Amino acid sequence: MRIHTTARTALRALARNPMRAMLTTLGIVIGIGAVIAMMEIGAGSSAALQKTIASMGANVLVIRPGTASSGGVSFGSGTTTTLTPEDSAAILKECPAVRNGAPIVRARTQLVYGNRNWVPTYIYGTTPSFLDVQDWPALAEGEPFSERDVLNATKVCLLGRTLVRELFADESPVGKEIRLNNVAFRVVGVLGAKGANMMGLDQDDIVLAPWTTIKYRVTGSSLSSSNQSATSGASGDSVNTLSNIYPGSQPSLYPERSAVQAANNPMPVRFANVDQILVAARSAADVQPALAQITALLRERHHMRPGEPDDFNVRDLTEMTKALSSTTTMMTNLLLAVAMISLVVGGVGIMNIMLVSVTERTREIGLRMAVGAKGGDILRQFLVEAVVLCLVGGAMGILLGHGGSQLVRIFMQWPVATSPVAIAAAVLVSASVGMVFGFYPAWKASRLDPIEALRYE
Repeated sequence: MRIHTTARTALRALARNPMRAMLTTLGIVIGIGAVIAMMEIGAGSSAALQKTIASMGANVLVIRPGTASSGGVSFGSGTTTTLTPEDSAAILKECPAVRNGAPIVRARTQLVYGNRNWVPTYIYGTTPSFLDVQDWPALAEGEPFSERDVLNATKVCLLGRTLVRELFADESPVGKEIRLNNVAFRVVGVLGAKGANMMGLDQDDIVLAPWTTIKYRVTGSSLSSSNQSATSGASGDSVNTLSNIYPGSQPSLYPERSAVQAANNPMPVRFANVDQILVAARSAADVQPALAQITALLRERHHMRPGEPDDFNVRDLTEMTKALSSTTTMMTNLLLAVAMISLVVGGVGIMNIMLVSVTERTREIGLRMAVGAKGGDILRQFLVEAVVLCLVGGAMGILLGHGGSQLVRIFMQWPVATSPVAIAAAVLVSASVGMVFGFYPAWKASRLDPIEALRYE
């Protein structure tokens, strides 16, 4: 018998009992529908979970300068001037696993507005890409500073919600001036609320400004041998000239610039170091490739010889990455377990009905074998019937599962992500279930003796 003849015979046999065929496929419909719905809801939840953990910094790498030492005494991490803004630009250009990056200059000083003052937890000089690297929520008010502000060392800043609450109470800070280390900054925007980080520190207690402004105007240093946060406390004298009562009387051919002039008009320097560079990998899976690419690039840029220790440190948030991986793996295993249980139940139903069908059609099988049909023909016919039942049930289950997941998204506002891979897998699994659970009834039918089958009542 040709395959199309076998398929036509199998379909004709199924059409004789449409109600039984429909009830037979019900187990597969429910099983596949449950699998598709759970896979789509699980995929949406996993994507939402990844986004949440990414916003906490799971895919962020922190690059810090190396350790300086003298006379056998180490001064700790970040005490050398080895990282530059050009390093950050090179990383973005030459590391495929990196999505974005931002150089950072830190400071620690008092913020003053009117008769109120506050010492923020974070004062960061950076670039506009910092918000993307940290996956910061949209600005609550105003607009971010631009790359032109960075190039011109413009005195503008963004404030976190904690600073707005402590210094401005109920009024809007946008357009107002605050003072950092006696330097007036204009507030151009308010950051969206981010909350505490994994260590419990308030991420909203922050000031963001162009790194050139923080480095040259606030910390008052154009080239230092240590990180900016270590020197910012003593930098007020660069602008605060109230104690400079008597000017110097040393003769000079050309008049020297005052401290205020030097702070307001910083001169460009050949080398400008930064305290650290924040880099965001494209995903949590790209963290390790990004780390390897960054290490190789910085060693090349810093002219490190083979075997020589790095003059920088790259740190990743391994704990959050492991938490993300373990959570995703657990969710996947749970869905697979539920899928297996559902499909086994549907497969047992297919096998049961097929065995009943073989018993009811014993005389038909005997008659076909008596007129020349072989055991292989009978085997193929019953296998085709089982596979067709499972494929029809799989198609109905896909529609049911996808519709159910969309209803969950509409009425319960849960995140849902359509998975073409899950749909393709459902079709493949439903066909496999038909072959696996339909084989025994088909084999039993093919082994019937024609004489005994014809005499069967």
